[in-house]
Amino acid sequence: MRNVTLILDDGTRFRGQSFGYEKPVAGEVVFNTAMTGYPESLTDPSYAGQLMTLTYPLVGNYGVPPFTRGADGIPGYMEGDHIYAEAIIVSDYSENFSHWNAAESLGDWLKREQIPGITGIDTRALTKALREHGVMMGRIVFDDDAIDNGQLTIDNYGDINYVDRVSCKEIIVYNGNESRKFSIDTPKEELNCQLSIVNCQLKKVVLVDCGVKANILRCLIRRGVEVIRVPWDYDFNGLDFDGLFISNGPGDPDTCDAAVQNIRKAMANEKLPIFGICMGNQLLSKAGGAKIYKLKYGHRSHNQPVRQVGTTRCFITSQNHGYAVDNNTLGADWEPLFVNMNDGSNEGIRHKRNPWFSAQFHPEACSGPTDTEFLFDEFVKLL
Repeated sequence: MRNVTLILDDGTRFRGQSFGYEKPVAGEVVFNTAMTGYPESLTDPSYAGQLMTLTYPLVGNYGVPPFTRGADGIPGYMEGDHIYAEAIIVSDYSENFSHWNAAESLGDWLKREQIPGITGIDTRALTKALREHGVMMGRIVFDDDAIDNGQLTIDNYGDINYVDRVSCKEIIVYNGNESRKFSIDTPKEELNCQLSIVNCQLKKVVLVDCGVKANILRCLIRRGVEVIRVPWDYDFNGLDFDGLFISNGPGDPDTCDAAVQNIRKAMANEKLPIFGICMGNQLLSKAGGAKIYKLKYGHRSHNQPVRQVGTTRCFITSQNHGYAVDNNTLGADWEPLFVNMNDGSNEGIRHKRNPWFSAQFHPEACSGPTDTEFLFDEFVKLL
């Protein structure tokens, strides 16, 4: 294993060994406290631009499942079509793996996808540094050559529109059996006609793809709806549909004003059901007039407790986000739906009259607890 160094923005250095692809990279250094789920986390588009630190000490012992797609083109075991995280940082990498559906080792997968991996890092010390200082930009370099020679540049994470990088570039329609693709330049009259030809009896949901996880698609399709997946900045108003879904995604929601404006247009129909998850919670909140702020080190885990406001119901949730909605800026027509039991931050909103609601956490989990998947049922009932 080749020696490698993680250099944080404040100058702190952590030295370890490489077990993935050997190339220098830069990104926002974050930590995830989940005990399992590295294949799902690495392929989650919300990790784009980030160096993912896993706090669980042993990683890789159950390998990586094969990459498969269903007849509808949705990945079978992954959350995206490739690894989106810039790198993975662990304490102890296990070269030997054993699992019923493992096809290769984590190290081999990283090399094939050209993603660096570091082992031998004191991830407890790194996590403490991130908790005390807040998330920082960082560089992964080999023998310090890249940083010393000025070969590796680094941009501020919040300045980049990562949603634009990970969103689909065409319209994709899923009806439970197959998927069909259309150009974003297709006239809406023609598109509406095409959508009415097949399975016209299905309820139609427009999904604004800000970096959607595959299991969100699975959860919607499993409930018998036709999903019309559109790019994040596509103006879907004018299409024939029964409900609007706003997906998760990476980066700063303030870079996604085009999506906010399109959501705001859709809200002119007060009877239109709207459901947002993660980034979708933030974009719906912005469309309603609220403001967003960056958390010190974010929520990335499978064990975040949230309480449904106005009740004593508490759920354990899977989360992956670095920004939050400011409850104090919600308009008079809006109210918090869930609140984080650890730090009191917003975990969802709802409109007091109209069928609009959202969750900051991931009800589809994958990987993680499935306590709140019923929110998909609540959304489909409104269609």
